[in-house]
Amino acid sequence: MREGNAIRSRIVIKEGDITEERADAIVNAANEGLLGGGGVDGAIHRVAGPALLDECRKLRGCKTGDAKATRGYRLPAKWVIHAVGPVWYGNRDGGEERLLASAYRRSLEEAVRIGARTVAFSAISTGVYGYPKDEAARVAVKTIIAFLEGDQGAAIDEVRLVCFSQESKNCHEAALAEQQP
Repeated sequence: MREGNAIRSRIVIKEGDITEERADAIVNAANEGLLGGGGVDGAIHRVAGPALLDECRKLRGCKTGDAKATRGYRLPAKWVIHAVGPVWYGNRDGGEERLLASAYRRSLEEAVRIGARTVAFSAISTGVYGYPKDEAARVAVKTIIAFLEGDQGAAIDEVRLVCFSQESKNCHEAALAEQQP
């Protein structure tokens, strides 16, 4: 098997609920305050319980493009990695794409730091932040593949892209197919 295929075989795309994932770490599409909110962020906070909010308060926020880890509390996952993606404004200068790629890369770096070998991502920035699902999926897949091919990539056994809808799943599958060698 070629190296590229081996890397891609470690990426799983599925439709589902991120709060039910049995992974070492799940990635929350968070806001800069890390204090919960709507969508996946609110769902993760509700399932994890109030101790997650208490720990997030101690982190004093997170900048866009960055990620920070907390314990998972009542979630099946041991860890939650809170990644802050950009709000989509439709700028074509590449800034939003760089920030989204950074959120994925920093999440994987955090996963390595905490010893997480399986990581499940929600689709960062595609909810209320409005990033187009197809473009966000391309950035996510490209960034994940680059990370897995890099020096730290061997520390991660599996990356799951957990999509809330069939539309999102289709976008991620198409993005992965575009990256096939």
